[in-house]
Amino acid sequence: MSGSSSVCEIDPELKAKLRKFRFRKETTNGAIVMKVDKAALLVKVDEEYDDIPLDELAEELPTSQPRFVVYSYKYEHKDGRLSYPLCFIFYSPEGCSVDLNMMYAGSKTSLTKEADIGKIFEVRSTEDITEEWLKSKLGFFQ
Repeated sequence: MSGSSSVCEIDPELKAKLRKFRFRKETTNGAIVMKVDKAALLVKVDEEYDDIPLDELAEELPTSQPRFVVYSYKYEHKDGRLSYPLCFIFYSPEGCSVDLNMMYAGSKTSLTKEADIGKIFEVRSTEDITEEWLKSKLGFFQ
């Protein structure tokens, strides 16, 4: 393992997808959902979505296992301008196993550095993952 304090390594395929996603040209919401492979100690792609609203993405997340999500959001500012902020969401539901939760928590910092995302949010329930929630979080960056 490198000099980082990450619990899990990042799959090279995921690194490439994150770089490509960062510079995507689409004007719709998109997401890369990532999971930890416990046996391999590896963070890898779970699912990829194009043109997915945040509420639909929340429905796709498992109810009892954590996930990392990189989400490109079509954000309309009050003055009408559009921007496409990249957000990192660490979803860690109540009741998931302690060891799995620790693996995710221990890998979050190296993954956010690899993805080069400054807008990092944590959420415990899929019910909290709404457009209103994301807009309120992004409001702090305006």
